[in-house]
Amino acid sequence: MNFSRFTAISFDCYGTLIDWEAGILPIIREILANHGQTASDATILKLYGNFEAEAESGIYRNYKQVLQSVVLRFGQQFNFQASCAEEHALHESIPAWPPFPDTVRALHDLQKRYRLAVISNIDDDLFAQTQEHWDLEFDAVITAEKAGSYKPALNNFRLALQTLAIAPGQLLHAGQSVYHDVVPARSLGVATAWVNRPSARPGVGAVRVVAEEDEEIRPDLEVPDLATLAAIALHAES
Repeated sequence: MNFSRFTAISFDCYGTLIDWEAGILPIIREILANHGQTASDATILKLYGNFEAEAESGIYRNYKQVLQSVVLRFGQQFNFQASCAEEHALHESIPAWPPFPDTVRALHDLQKRYRLAVISNIDDDLFAQTQEHWDLEFDAVITAEKAGSYKPALNNFRLALQTLAIAPGQLLHAGQSVYHDVVPARSLGVATAWVNRPSARPGVGAVRVVAEEDEEIRPDLEVPDLATLAAIALHAES
C-alpha cells in the first residue's frame, strides 16, 4: 500500500479505538443473569451485532434508542421483560468503556503525519464523553447523529470526505467491522485497513456478518491492532 497518497486517516471508534466488548459483555451477562439466563460470549456478540443492525436500519433514531432496542430484543430472545434500568444500562455504561491499550499512543503517533477523523455510529454527547479518554482533538468527527444515518450507509463516509475536503483516494479508513467499515468505504474508492482485534467472536466481533454479495470485498490491509497500523504507516513514510 502506498501511504504517501494519504493525507488523512479515519477510524471507527467502538471496537477499533474503544474496547466495546469489555463494555457490552458484562452488561448483557448481568441482564441475562438477572432473569436466570446464560449465553456464551460469542453468542452474545452475535446476537448483539444482529440486533444492533436491525435497530439502525430504517428511519434514523439516536444510538441511545438503538441500544435500548438491543436490550429489549435480548429479552424477546430469552423470554423476559427487561426493566427500565436494564433498558438504559448499555448506553449509560458507554463513558466507562475503555480504550484499547495501544489506542492513545497510536493516535498521537499518527497525528504527527496525518489528519485524523472518526466516523462512528454514536450520539454526539456519548462520543464527547468517550473523547475524555484521550488528550487529542480530531480534525473531523462524523457521528451518526450528525449524518442522520448509521454505517454502512455511504452518507457517513461522504460527509467525512466533505468535512475533510479531500478526495476518496487521499483517505485511509481503519475499522474493526467489515460490514460497517470495509465494504462501504471500499465502494467509494476509500482505502481500508481492517483492524482485526482479538475477540470472543474471532474475525467478526459484535457486528453483523457481511451480506453474501459483499463476501469478496477485501480490505487493502489487515492488522491485529492500532499499534501495528501506526508502525506500518509511519515506517512507510520514513
